Amino acid sequence: MMAIPRPSGLALVMLMLLSFNSTQAGEQSVRPGVNRQYENPNWQQWVNTFERSGREVYDKRHAIVAASAVQPGMNIADIGAGTGLFTRLFAEAVTPTGMVYAVDISETFIENILHSSLEQGLANVQGIVNTPRDTGLPADSVDLAFIAATYHHFEYPASMLASIQRALHRDGRLIIIDFRRDPHVSNRWVMGHVRGDKALVIREVQAAGFRLVDDKPLLQSNYFLFFRKALQ
Repeated sequence: MMAIPRPSGLALVMLMLLSFNSTQAGEQSVRPGVNRQYENPNWQQWVNTFERSGREVYDKRHAIVAASAVQPGMNIADIGAGTGLFTRLFAEAVTPTGMVYAVDISETFIENILHSSLEQGLANVQGIVNTPRDTGLPADSVDLAFIAATYHHFEYPASMLASIQRALHRDGRLIIIDFRRDPHVSNRWVMGHVRGDKALVIREVQAAGFRLVDDKPLLQSNYFLFFRKALQ
């Protein structure tokens, strides 16, 4: 009997992407209505919610930026930028020639991010009001896509990950920080609000053509996953 050759590593990546693209084409929302509260948000209310002591990603914001290994001159996309906490921190880190794209589905958030950035003298921030299916980022435009406490708000994860793939430079990086969802340690809000656990996120992102590089032990109630765009 003739042996059937196993596909090479590159062939496996291509097969995964073909399957992923097929899924993306007919993708249905996995969380209908999850972002309704951001359609006309109260800016100051969300600043008080997102930028407060006791919220882990706020308390460890400087450590998160350091662990992201950003350098002057890099182009970064802060996807689901919210009130712009990390947008502004990254903008400071990539000066003088780097750019930060603040990406959010809320026009109110983007307008206020641009205003607050200018107030702090940060002229290297651009705003993008995106759709639930697409980041709105130009192709091959960023070195790092950063997603903090937002992945579980993706209604169309396959479509969004495909958009991120297109926007990243060759061998670009993707960081996802989100809540740990574990019935043994997570509170009721996390269990009811967060769609999937870390393992599910890893599977979805790897299926989109990324490879997991690191699972950083920096946070406790959140995880910090570091991916690279798979070479094709």
